[in-house]
Amino acid sequence: MQFTTPKEKILNAILIAERIVGKKESLPVLSCILLDASKELSVRSTNLEAGVDMKVLGEVGEKGVVAVPASILSQTLRAVSGDKVTLKSEGANLLIEARGSKTLIKAVPHEEFPTLSAEENKKGLKVTRALLLEALQSVSYAASTSMIRPELGSVYVKIENSKLIAVATDSFRLAEKIVSDASGEGSGDVLVPLKHAQEMVHILERVTNDDVELVIDDSQLVLIADGLRFVSRIIDGNFPNYKEIIPKSFTTEATLLKGDFAETLRKARVFSGADQHVGFHVYPKKKVFDVTAQSAAIGEMSDSLEAAVSGDDIDVNFHIGYVAECLQSVQSDSIVLGFSGAGKPLVIKGVSDAAFTYLVMPLNR
Repeated sequence: MQFTTPKEKILNAILIAERIVGKKESLPVLSCILLDASKELSVRSTNLEAGVDMKVLGEVGEKGVVAVPASILSQTLRAVSGDKVTLKSEGANLLIEARGSKTLIKAVPHEEFPTLSAEENKKGLKVTRALLLEALQSVSYAASTSMIRPELGSVYVKIENSKLIAVATDSFRLAEKIVSDASGEGSGDVLVPLKHAQEMVHILERVTNDDVELVIDDSQLVLIADGLRFVSRIIDGNFPNYKEIIPKSFTTEATLLKGDFAETLRKARVFSGADQHVGFHVYPKKKVFDVTAQSAAIGEMSDSLEAAVSGDDIDVNFHIGYVAECLQSVQSDSIVLGFSGAGKPLVIKGVSDAAFTYLVMPLNR
């Protein structure tokens, strides 16, 4: 094998691939990146649950395949200087040449490297990269970090009628983001493990194409973008029927500026102590919306916010982090808080952002 390419191109591909290598001692090739030079260079890695295959353009002097440890390859490429890098097979090893430097890395037999299966010709949903990135970022934080219940440790992705819906919940809060600006023939729904959804975010932040494609088949989700193919195995389970728990009407509503609300929550966090509780006190007849927090060790605060309020009086407590974390996902300067009564969930939406819905359960206090 002999392949020459700009250092930046090959390094970007290696850094993405390095995050997805496996760590199974019984199969050392999984900790490697496979380099396959034919018409261009294919950079491949997998941990058996997810995998990535990227095409890197350059000059192919000789075709060939080699697998080398991911960490050694990435550290070497970071360290070399010069704008161009040449990769060569030398015996069973890989020689990396760049301005004034030569590095020989011992290769691993590549015959056992797993194949990345995916139906490359299957039609999928085409969506703007920025919108897909926004959808995943808008909901991923609401997924559980535990896989005790795999369906809660996943991001639910549904494709239907040229529309993409992303949802995540850890049973204490739920976030839904709808992307309508899409096209294609794909349809279906899958549960993508949270760590794989986070890898998709990492990839989308680094590819340059404006448009990407999502393909769903029986056992995996495929992201296609900019000469890259990311394949994620999916969770075999059922996502909660979340539409049933989102209230259709509210007993109390408050409309206020998102910036004012965020600032007050930042202050309340200081006084909320270890339990991180924040209280909302809404009295529509008195036109009052108060936010309170207290800690025996620190003190207490009570701030009144300017808000348009209607409905019944309510006093309710929430975990402050669960309320504050969603505000970054609301694409609107003003928000609406919909209360369903004591012990029932709060729904947060943007006044001019119908695409995002957030639900949070109250504390039993």
